[in-house]
Amino acid sequence: MERAVGAVKLKLASIELLERDVKLRMPFRFGVVTLTESPQAFVRCRIRTEDGREAEGAAAELLAPKWFDKNPALSNEDNYAQLRASLRTARDKYLSQGMATAWQQSSSAQLPPTRGLVENYGPALLDRAVLDALCRAIGVSFYEAVQRNLVGAGTFEGMDLPAFFSTLKPQGAIAARHTVGLVDPISAADQKERVNDGLPETLEEVVARYGQRWFKLKVGGDAQADVERLSAIASVLDRIAHPYHASLDGNEQYDDFEGVAALWAKMKAEPRLKRLVDSIIFFEQPVKRQKALKEKVAGIDKPVIIDESDDSLDAFPRAKALGYKGVSSKTCKGLYKSLINRARCTAWGPAYFMSGEDLTIQPGLALQQDLALVSLLGITHVERNGHHYVNGMADLPQGEQDAFLAAHSDLYERSHGAVRLKITHGELTIGSLECKGYASAAMPDWKSMKEMQS
Repeated sequence: MERAVGAVKLKLASIELLERDVKLRMPFRFGVVTLTESPQAFVRCRIRTEDGREAEGAAAELLAPKWFDKNPALSNEDNYAQLRASLRTARDKYLSQGMATAWQQSSSAQLPPTRGLVENYGPALLDRAVLDALCRAIGVSFYEAVQRNLVGAGTFEGMDLPAFFSTLKPQGAIAARHTVGLVDPISAADQKERVNDGLPETLEEVVARYGQRWFKLKVGGDAQADVERLSAIASVLDRIAHPYHASLDGNEQYDDFEGVAALWAKMKAEPRLKRLVDSIIFFEQPVKRQKALKEKVAGIDKPVIIDESDDSLDAFPRAKALGYKGVSSKTCKGLYKSLINRARCTAWGPAYFMSGEDLTIQPGLALQQDLALVSLLGITHVERNGHHYVNGMADLPQGEQDAFLAAHSDLYERSHGAVRLKITHGELTIGSLECKGYASAAMPDWKSMKEMQS
């Protein structure tokens, strides 16, 4: 890729790897794991530009177990160790590089097919921290840095990325697509015990409080059990959500498309699911990653997208050849890859699209950087679940909570004793993310964290 005019060269001066623990208020069952707690990783870096300007940048992401690598032989601690190792490897690589653009610095912008989700994790987090620092050094927002191509992208697969970036326009609001996990209570009748913290617990309560009309429904790989659970969900949504739209997330729980087609046929044949079936917008990664890109999409008359199979830069084109219509955007997979995939969708035509998905993203840096990215990509609704499974910023220092609320009062509110995400009529207002830096005018309390485990 040639260096674009206006791109800024920089060098990493220092990188800190930190973390702190996150405890969930409710268990979150997805795929093969029920999540109750997890560490959150933080990257804090300092850069120096070619003309001598210096600035600090940061990024954050949950060290989520059993998503990047779902090998059942590995424990959650094993998964944490994998992701920490990915971060340390990325840190060493980035510190060893000389003056280069952010795009050139990024190993996640040019991943070979042999790289996977674990290997991508470290570079994806470093890229965001570096870009945050670059924005602060130049005095621009994330949006402007991409639109002006200060990152230094060039031509890729025949696409003029700088020209494409200049056409992107962020939005002031985005709809929050609520996740319904595999063990989430649907109504009070099926709830054995309550958290009783005053926040919504059942799907009924979520819709009543937040007014959401977009949903992400998890399925578990057993077609008959999935139909019964979806019918219970439909009994609520049909009654209180008008209108509504939903995606189905398989989280790789089906062995092949024959099983997925059987689920879809059962859903279409079930009278209780008529409205829900009509509401489905796409099916996300139903087949295990080991097989997902080895057979053609078949037996489903809704678009199917990849998520976990999006483990390298060539994954989306390979998926397209097999009949997939879309790919998820997640900052944990790399912001530059998301920008490239968005350009591909434009080049390939209106049948192809991106979705915005979540990894139990926490309020503050992680949430805001992801929201800014999906907003710039033109995605109109995004999965959000971190606010539901975790009690907002309740466990964070009061000064940090106050700082984020003051800087982003459109996105957060203070309720039930803590600062938390504000969802009004199912939408997030995000105008304040257009600030100097990568979508945050506040920083975490670094002293409240611990050095990342070796």
